[in-house]
Parts: sequence; structure tokens; C-alpha cells
Amino acid sequence: MLVPRVERILGIEVYATRSLGIGGLIRQSVEDFVVEEILVDGSKAQVNKLNGDAGKSVLGSSPLENRYLLCVLVKRNWDMFIALANIAHQLGISPTQIQIAGIKDAKAITAQHITIEDVSMKEVQNLALKDIEVRTIGYLRTELSSYYLLGNNFHIAIKEIRHFETTIGRRFTKIVEEIDTLGGIPNFFGHQRFGTTRPITHLVGKAIVKGSLEQAAMLFLAKPSPYEHPMSREARRELRRTRDFKKALGGFPKQLRYERLMLESLAEKPNDFAAAFKRLPARLRELFVQAYQSYLFNRFLSGRIKKGLSLNVADVGDYVVSVERSGLPMLAMWKVVNRENLAEINKAIRDGRMRLAIPLIGYRQHMSEGVQGDIEHEVLQEEGISPQDFRVGVLPEISSKGELRGIIAPVKGLAYNYVSTGDAESLGSGVNLDFMLFRGSYATVVLREFMKVRKPIEAGF
Repeated sequence: MLVPRVERILGIEVYATRSLGIGGLIRQSVEDFVVEEILVDGSKAQVNKLNGDAGKSVLGSSPLENRYLLCVLVKRNWDMFIALANIAHQLGISPTQIQIAGIKDAKAITAQHITIEDVSMKEVQNLALKDIEVRTIGYLRTELSSYYLLGNNFHIAIKEIRHFETTIGRRFTKIVEEIDTLGGIPNFFGHQRFGTTRPITHLVGKAIVKGSLEQAAMLFLAKPSPYEHPMSREARRELRRTRDFKKALGGFPKQLRYERLMLESLAEKPNDFAAAFKRLPARLRELFVQAYQSYLFNRFLSGRIKKGLSLNVADVGDYVVSVERSGLPMLAMWKVVNRENLAEINKAIRDGRMRLAIPLIGYRQHMSEGVQGDIEHEVLQEEGISPQDFRVGVLPEISSKGELRGIIAPVKGLAYNYVSTGDAESLGSGVNLDFMLFRGSYATVVLREFMKVRKPIEAGF
């Protein structure tokens, strides 16, 4: 089944399921995509406040003993980093004083936990930002991090499906059966990892790890996309033509906040691209390199599937990682499969105690061995990249050691209900889809298997 070009350029080159998709559109309104975070202790962040948002077991006793105020952040149609920057600005603190467990979608309604360092409950309760709510919970002794994140619940509406209800039900059921047989979906990094309307983040990351900050900056600033606003597209084209950073600063739309931060720096020091990148939030700088690692991972995983290698049966040379009772992979507890332990490891995979993994390449992470290793070596050779390139000399703070990542994403609590827009024989119907994913996995990767649309960006991905 042909994969859309926009996905292939992200390294997502295959579908795992063979059944026909249901089509449709997502994110027709912001209410169609709802994300609610779950922490490892069972605490749930909810869009609509019910009986409290967090488990009391994580709370401290007073702000005198504990520096970090735990809150639930509910945002509607906000970029994660811009939302945090606005909260920090209104509180009069640095954005680095706000910690998150995971990045959430921009075009969505999302509820998640955050900690805010050295602020009072009253200060936070006085926040007033459009489409942002911050609910205070209590104080912690430590800051929040991805370590505390279990996963996310998703509530997603797929609309304008051009099939009859019987066809939708039949196709949906077949895809669910295929996913159950696999034990989940391929754990690809989803579209938003690379930029949805302008998927260039991994290209910027590649230029950075190759040591070409000028190329990286021009990709970030001046590579237009047919899917972005015409004013943004024209501003980028003009900068690419003139390379006049001072003039571009006057012409770039205000909403291109990060680009303007870099342009302010380059307008003063046109050749200091390192200084320009350092104007960006640290987490955004890290995302460039991480996006390139994600692209390489996607290609490694696509290559495995195209070779006909299993996603839930190990072969000699594969990495495997242990799995916690919660279902989270323990990436530090890994083994390389050999002929002596092959049968034992495959039994552990069947029992849910282990999971296959592939490297996120970094300067300390070794590649797989065996056939999977051959796939990875071939991709790196095509890219002209070595693991040591991820020791980024020009911006050492965003260097990456690398790690492993499970190749299957279990889909928990998968359920759907049909939504008719007319009589039983009408077209243009919809589906409401609910499921849970563990941290690091992407809802859009689940949706692409069910929908199999030809134009993902136009379909809302």
C-alpha cells in the first residue's frame, strides 16, 4: 500500500496493517483532538476538573519544605513552548523554572502536569491567559520530568468519512485485529515531531550534527512550505533571496516568534549562527538533534518492516529491553540477542516481559547486529552520518549520547463509536476514537493505520 510522500520524507515508509483505511479528517476543530496526561503513580490530568487532578501520594506538605508547585495545565490551541513562555512572563520568572513531563500537541485541547519553581499558589491562581488554565495541586520536593510520565489518554474525532457505516465497521475491525496480532503499532515518531505544516526540524538537526550551523539556520528561517501561511512563505523566500537578516526582521510575521529571535541576533551579528541558535529555548534546540535521531529511527524501523522482519519476534543481533509491570520499557535493562538466548528471549517477549528495540543513534549508542544492524549501517551510509557526529562541537549542550527505543507501541483501551451525520445509508459520517499510549508514542501513528489518507497534512495530521 502506497505511503504518502510527506510521510516517506519523515522516514515513515510503510504501513504495518494491510487492510484498507477508513479515510476521513481530523482536527476539524480543536475539540476534535483531546489529550489527557497520566503519571506513573496514576495521577490523571483532566481537561474538565472532576475529583481533583493528581494523586496525593506525590505531594509534599508545605512550600517551606518543597520548592516545586505541582499544577495541571490545560491549554487550548497553544504551542507548548509558547504557552510556557507566556506563563513564565506573567509570573515574572524564567521559562526554565517551569518543568513538564511531556510535550503535548499544539492544535488540540490538552491537560498535563507541570511544576513551577519558587512561586506561590496565589501567584499561579492569579494567572489570566486566554485559552490557558493552570490549576494548582500542591508542592513537591523534586521537579517534574519525563521519568514521572506513564502516558496519555486520547479522545479523537475522525470526521467526513466517505463510507457507509457497514464499511467503516468492517475495515475498523480488521485493522484492530491486525494491531492485536502485532501487539501494537510500529513505534514511529509521528508527524508533529518534525513539524506538521513545515516538516524541516530533522533537516535542521542533520545540518547541526554535521557542523553546518549556517545551513541549519537558513533551513529553519528560509525554507518555505506550501502548507504554511502565504505571508510566512513569502518572508522566507525573500530572506533566501537577499540573506538580509535585518530586513527580514522587519518582514517576518509576528507569529514566527522563534525565527524572529534568531533574526534579532543575526541582524546584529550576521555570521554568528551559534549565538542565534542560543537565543532559542534550550528545549527547542535539543529538539532539532532529537528530530534527526527520530528520522533515522523511523528509517531503521521502516527498513525492518520492508525486510519482512517481525516486530514481536527477536532475531540474532536484535536489541531487547525489559518491560515494567506498568508496561513501560526499561531502556537501561537491555540485551543483545544471540543463538544461546534466542528461545528464552522470545518467550519473554510473548509473556510481555521484554520488547524489541532499535537504537536512537548517538555518540555512545552502538547499532544493532545481525540483519537489523545491516539495515542501520546502510541508512547511516546513505545519510553520510556516523554516531560520533552526535557529539555536537558547535553546540555541545545539545550533543546526544543516544539510547534505545521500543519498536512496538501497545495501544490500550482502544474503542470507537460510529457517529452518523444523517440516515443509516448516508455518507460523510464520523468515528470517535479513544485509546491510551505509553509515553513517547504518537497518536497520529495510530490514526494513520486506521485512516490511510493520501494527503495527511490536508487531513489534519
